[in-house]
Amino acid sequence: MMKNRKNYRLNVLARLMLGSILVAGAHMASAQDATDLGTVQGSGANAADGSNDPASAPYQAPTQGSLTDTEPVSIINRHYIEENAGPAANYPDIAQISPSMWSVDPNGPGGMESQSGGPFLRGFQNGQYNVTFDGIPWGDSNDFTQHSTSYFMPQDTGSIAVDRGPGDASNIGNATFGGTIAVTSKDPLTTPTFTPYASVGSFNTHLEGVEYDTGIMHNYGDASAFIDYKKFSTDGYLTNAAQQRANLFVKFTKPIGDNTLLTLVAMQNNLHQNVAAGTTLANLQKYGNNYGLNEDINSQNFAGYNYDQIRTDFEYIGLQSQQGSWHIDNKLYTYAYNHNGFSGSDPGGALPNGTTNANGTLNPNDVPGNRMSMDYRSFGDILRLSDAIGSGYLNLGAWIDHQTNSRSQFEIDWTNGGGFNYINTNPLTGAPSPIDRLMNDSLTSFQPYIDYAWQATSALIITPGIKYSSFTRSVDATNIQGTNLPYNGSATWSAVLPALTAHYAIEKDWSAYLQIAKGFQAPNLSTFYQANVDLNTVNPETTMNYQIGTTWSSKRMTLSADLYKIDFNNKQVATPIQNATIYTNVGGATYQGFETEDTYYLGQGYSLYGNYSFNSAKQNTNNLWLPDAPEHTAAAGVIYNQGPVYASLLTKFVSSRYGDVGQTIPLGAYAITNFASSYTIKHFASWAKDANIGFQINNVFNNQSIFALGTYDANNNAMYYTLPGRSFELTFAINM
Repeated sequence: MMKNRKNYRLNVLARLMLGSILVAGAHMASAQDATDLGTVQGSGANAADGSNDPASAPYQAPTQGSLTDTEPVSIINRHYIEENAGPAANYPDIAQISPSMWSVDPNGPGGMESQSGGPFLRGFQNGQYNVTFDGIPWGDSNDFTQHSTSYFMPQDTGSIAVDRGPGDASNIGNATFGGTIAVTSKDPLTTPTFTPYASVGSFNTHLEGVEYDTGIMHNYGDASAFIDYKKFSTDGYLTNAAQQRANLFVKFTKPIGDNTLLTLVAMQNNLHQNVAAGTTLANLQKYGNNYGLNEDINSQNFAGYNYDQIRTDFEYIGLQSQQGSWHIDNKLYTYAYNHNGFSGSDPGGALPNGTTNANGTLNPNDVPGNRMSMDYRSFGDILRLSDAIGSGYLNLGAWIDHQTNSRSQFEIDWTNGGGFNYINTNPLTGAPSPIDRLMNDSLTSFQPYIDYAWQATSALIITPGIKYSSFTRSVDATNIQGTNLPYNGSATWSAVLPALTAHYAIEKDWSAYLQIAKGFQAPNLSTFYQANVDLNTVNPETTMNYQIGTTWSSKRMTLSADLYKIDFNNKQVATPIQNATIYTNVGGATYQGFETEDTYYLGQGYSLYGNYSFNSAKQNTNNLWLPDAPEHTAAAGVIYNQGPVYASLLTKFVSSRYGDVGQTIPLGAYAITNFASSYTIKHFASWAKDANIGFQINNVFNNQSIFALGTYDANNNAMYYTLPGRSFELTFAINM
């Protein structure tokens, strides 16, 4: 097993923010109540937190609907995240409790990204719905996917809203039709607080961190901030699949006058992980359910040949202001992803060893492998304006994003230290070549929108709107993937996307909504991976979305339900093939279903929780199920929260599904039960405000069944992931 710990380096913006916060903190005045900014709220305000009364359903609910939203949304508040999320949980680990969603880290909580196209929402693969952070869409420009282990951690997360719909016209992003997982950062505390925290657990898992909140600094214009740094390491459930992670997060807010709020956020993450691509059935039987990588230097599945080094950052400057009757919200942002990846050519073991020199001579015993890189940076801006006009509100704005991306992949010889393996042929010269791809590409996204929320009656709001969506791809490649030929070209896809929503307040605690919207997504970068491609004949993915639903929310109960149908054209499905992913256009598809979620407060600190979804995601031509689309998902459990004690026992169920196009890889249903508990000790010491001790059991009943297709080996044998076995985590934090 190899580990590679890199020095953690702050980027320039993070250094400037860190320095200013520490200087300000050294001279801060005692914190009092926050300054009243009128209608201006912090960009990370946790409005989704619901009731602050612990003896209520909204406070204890793992997920809950919204009385004001115009589509089905499951809100996961800060309280649930603090009590139930593992110390290194990725946002899909938290969001997977919601209806119609499923996701599993094969290496244990936080130890690996959800694999095989996940996490999944209503049967949509990652990349076919949005993920936003504080309202900013982010992801890879090549396939619109995200890397959950490379960005935000639960200690800095305020809330998560799993929004299962295209939204109104103001919902921006690359894949609005599939929904949005909206992650928000938490706000700084109002009082000065120093919080060291730590956790230990199964699989030799450790996390250590420290957070400092300045409180409200009256001597500095009522500014407030927090800085949070943590390090995580685990050997993982899978053999020799270790991960080390270091993460820094900084947030700074400052009122400017009475009607404006400035927000600065910076994050940096460094990750090293050994990555297992799955295991064949033969190897599962031979080595056990947790077989991942091995320690054989002559094997293509050797841990030292299969690892990632990833460095990311995410920064934005936000400004919210009330100027007369106009409300203004603007975020200027940048984020980056730098990935160096290494692997054996066939970790499944079907491909025999052997490499080729430039002169054609063979090295029959040398271990072949791959070396890849993907480095991208996005710059963008989101401007939102709203004003009360007539009997409603006019909303307009625009999103623009430009991402540049460089990608490479080479065949290498691990035995000679990573030198080139000349198994390819340059299609122009006929000379031996180690190059699989060597290319630069860019994506420019532009989405202006306008809608009008018309207050038709005191209870009914009707909102028609329209959005223009434009995507321009440019490619400049010495060797483009697929053909290995040079390529230089660009294409633009655009669409006008109307939307109509209606919201009716039946009673104070009860509302209903209806939504119709058109969706659109630009073709994947793989569109360019073919000879003599005519981009004018390549059609984008389009949808028509229809939804109707209702929400009830009171102190005793939260309840929501909805029906939906999505008509899909030019459906692209991702399929893993060894060290690559291919995309197949299966034509038309229909998504439809029913979803509901409920929390009922019994009293005396006890609540019951449950959700259920019936989902159908099938191809129109042959009525076959789309990959990784279960017909049913459900969750159920009991929660106790009174005084200093919290405990929950929650089970997530996912029904059977197929791992591939064509229904040849059946995957069985599974259920995972998790237990979480904590105890808060008030007035822990004269020098401490309180202390919190938490204990969790993940996968209580030790279910280790196969749950996902990973990839295929060189002989086309399927490689699988099993559910990570039972694990324990103990956490401790002190607020000083």
